[in-house]
Amino acid sequence: MILISDSTLRDGNHAIRHQLTAAQIYDYARAADEAGIDIVEVGHGNGLGGSSCQLGQTPIDDRTMLETAREALKNSRLGVHFIPGLGKSADITLALECGVDVVRVATHCTEANVSRRFIEQTRAAGKTAYGVLMMSHMAEPEVLLAQARLMQSYGAQAVILMDSAGYSTPSLVRSKVSCLTNGLDITVGFHAHNNLGLAVANSLVALEEGARLIDACLKGFGAGAGNTQLETLVAVMEREGYASATTFERVLALAGRSDAFLSPKTPHIHAANIASGLYGLFSGYVPHIQKAAQEFGVAEFELYKRLADRRLVAGQEDIIVEEASRLAHERDTTQALSA
Repeated sequence: MILISDSTLRDGNHAIRHQLTAAQIYDYARAADEAGIDIVEVGHGNGLGGSSCQLGQTPIDDRTMLETAREALKNSRLGVHFIPGLGKSADITLALECGVDVVRVATHCTEANVSRRFIEQTRAAGKTAYGVLMMSHMAEPEVLLAQARLMQSYGAQAVILMDSAGYSTPSLVRSKVSCLTNGLDITVGFHAHNNLGLAVANSLVALEEGARLIDACLKGFGAGAGNTQLETLVAVMEREGYASATTFERVLALAGRSDAFLSPKTPHIHAANIASGLYGLFSGYVPHIQKAAQEFGVAEFELYKRLADRRLVAGQEDIIVEEASRLAHERDTTQALSA
């Protein structure tokens, strides 16, 4: 049985600058529950404690979001995303008080060691803890396995590879997921972004290699170019014989009902999103890069290349401005010398 974790109310929040309302959260959570979705993930796009001037402020706080969703969910489990450093131990305590069932502790793909206290905190409370390795394209399979084993040793009950930049191709997914499924004693999951139009294909390859937990969003509603589209994923799973708690018919009904209060549009894969996927940059960086390129008068796609060379990861927005300033300085120097 394949577990489906629906991150429409978390990753989808990125797509609208984290402005989901309590009414939208309640209505979608109730509809997803009735559709048989296993886990409904809720919160600021960057997870617990993410609301800020820099990352985007939500109209309602974490407690309100989680309590609203908890009231709506009768059978589906309530999940949250948590990034150590952005969120604190107190945020997990709050989430558990609100009735959260699954805490997904996410770190950069080579920094699993910082997840320990939060995975242990969640398990000590009797709740489910998953480890998430973000920007998983930036590490080789053996490195990811070593990091996943750390999370497993801390008590994680699953480890999810997150293709945060939408960089991966089926061959990359195959090698990395198979390495984890062969080397771990716990469930392996996969979270795709659609920058190169491969989210569903990559998710299917992950299933073929033994992943048993897949993330998806209604109509692909997610950061940047969006995520694995829930409706398409379930349709393909049924065709390929993968069983889940929901069905294509129930997911279509969820999509139809949601139009009245959420109405997410399937993201068009803009050139900027393709570039961020091609160069392996976090999808949420696109508007920051575009703004910096405009302010400094530099070429947007040259800025993508420069940031890729610096192996930029989530949380380093200041480097975007720094690199744009450097590009502008180099341009001005070249022009002065040629004058």
